[in-house]
Amino acid sequence: MHILNFKSKMVLEVTNTNNVKVYTVSGSSLTRKLPDWLIRRKRRELQKDIEWTRRIELIQDFGFPEAALRIKVTPDQQFCMATGVYKPQIRVFDFSNVAMKFDRHTDSENVNFLILSDDWTKSVHLQNDRSLEFHNEGQMHFRTRIPRFGRDLAYHMPSCDVLVGGASNEVYRLNIDQGRFMTPMETQSRKGVNVVRVNPAHQLFGFGLEDGAVEFWDPRARNRIGVLEPAIPEATQSGLEITAMDFRKDGLGVALGTSSGHVLLYDLRQSRPWQVKDQQYGLPIKSLQWIEHAAGAYSDEMDTDGAKIMSADSRIIKLWNVNSGKVFTSIEPPCDINDVSHITDSGLLFVAGESSEIHSYFIPQLGPAPRWAHFLENLTEEMEQKPQQTIYDDYKFVVRRELESLGLAHLIGSPVLKPYMHGFFVDLRLYERAKAIANPFAYEEYRMRRVQEKLSQARESRIRATTKLPKVNRSLAMRLMHLQKGTARNDDSSDSDEETSKRMGGRQRRKAQAQAATATAVLQDSRFKDIFSNPEFEVDEEADEFKQLHTPFKKMKLQKKQVEESDDSSADEAVDIRNSNEEVNSDNEFFQ
Repeated sequence: MHILNFKSKMVLEVTNTNNVKVYTVSGSSLTRKLPDWLIRRKRRELQKDIEWTRRIELIQDFGFPEAALRIKVTPDQQFCMATGVYKPQIRVFDFSNVAMKFDRHTDSENVNFLILSDDWTKSVHLQNDRSLEFHNEGQMHFRTRIPRFGRDLAYHMPSCDVLVGGASNEVYRLNIDQGRFMTPMETQSRKGVNVVRVNPAHQLFGFGLEDGAVEFWDPRARNRIGVLEPAIPEATQSGLEITAMDFRKDGLGVALGTSSGHVLLYDLRQSRPWQVKDQQYGLPIKSLQWIEHAAGAYSDEMDTDGAKIMSADSRIIKLWNVNSGKVFTSIEPPCDINDVSHITDSGLLFVAGESSEIHSYFIPQLGPAPRWAHFLENLTEEMEQKPQQTIYDDYKFVVRRELESLGLAHLIGSPVLKPYMHGFFVDLRLYERAKAIANPFAYEEYRMRRVQEKLSQARESRIRATTKLPKVNRSLAMRLMHLQKGTARNDDSSDSDEETSKRMGGRQRRKAQAQAATATAVLQDSRFKDIFSNPEFEVDEEADEFKQLHTPFKKMKLQKKQVEESDDSSADEAVDIRNSNEEVNSDNEFFQ
């Protein structure tokens, strides 16, 4: 048996609408779900996820990979069957073991399904590819197709007829006792049939049409015995459709849901509704259900009946009193709603929506917890999420040294500063104002510091041009290459800057060009190849003769210039004439 293990830090999310507490006992506020392989590989990392650590699994694996489409509880209240995607599949959950019993994949997505037996062993599924699938406890038993795409189905137990309504004015009848289609029922609709229901008391058929009307048929005579046209405000009358319907167990009440978001309650003996309720979102009603008063449930003194209606569109679930129309409570799941199922005589709801998890909500005032989840009665109060207020949210803790830097040391001993441990608590607004006065340029300093950090990061990420140097006479080769680059740069700057070209004499330029030609000849001429490849031609820079010709000052200055030029990625900057003249003189001394 699956046992729920709760940690002390886990809490239940609770909402209090109309002073009615609604506990979220299954399903997080996230629409995502971590895949199984990631859960197995990163369990340690999941311990840091607040949503994951605070989750509560009412039923193990209670969900689908992508979304849940439909959910229903078996008549014996021991199992739950749901359909979802992706891939399209059917899942059955066992309440006694609080876990999934099995899952079964199908070829197409489910539109709606019915449970034909008291448990889960027999069911019929309407698929979105115009097919009807009959499933037993082991496999899919039989499959057939209908002429048009189906939208809803119902089961008439006395005649063993499966009624299917869809994109046609006909309601198809498949008799599972004889194994063949019977004569369909033709409605007055020009578009189609959205809803098919069977009254549980006297087996009256109810068909909700896309044209906005409801037709009632007698199963014994197979004739239409009445047509009901809902009366709602004229502003929403155009394009009205019946999207949901449910009969009350007493056989007289019927609830209708429209595409405009209205819910109407009728007595079959009258043509006018005794209650009209607006869902206030303007979305089509997806689910309607009568909830009878359960033993131990809360009842209003003004409400003698105690029955409630649960209406749901894709955004919100509302529960309201049948007679007064007063809202009992409302639930807004974090995802779009596809279907809602209520466990009879309890306060537990299952919500299937566009989320990987099937959400479960427990309302103690609606009814007690079911027998298989009796622990919810105690857990809801013990693990209720209680808001915690931090006392010092609006205060800043400072030490004496910081007070002196802010100029607030004279406030020590006054009610403005609250002494605590080795410092004081000061009002956050006073702290921010004093900080701004003490250092008004703090933001500008911070901004300049951030700019410098960005520039340094960009400078480090630059792609630098690298030059391959020979193994022999590397310094000589570097000086020759530098001589070539310096001359080329002087030529570019002289072309772009007229003043610089005037300052440089023609003789000096011709001299630099001649030295560049000489350096190019030394580097490229094959006759001088051995200078950079043969170790016997290595220039000894530690020799006295070399030091006399090249003083350490000139050598250091030349190396420093070379490093600066290698770091500079911009090749369009002008070269200082004085530096270039010194470099040219140094090279002249080298060739003398």
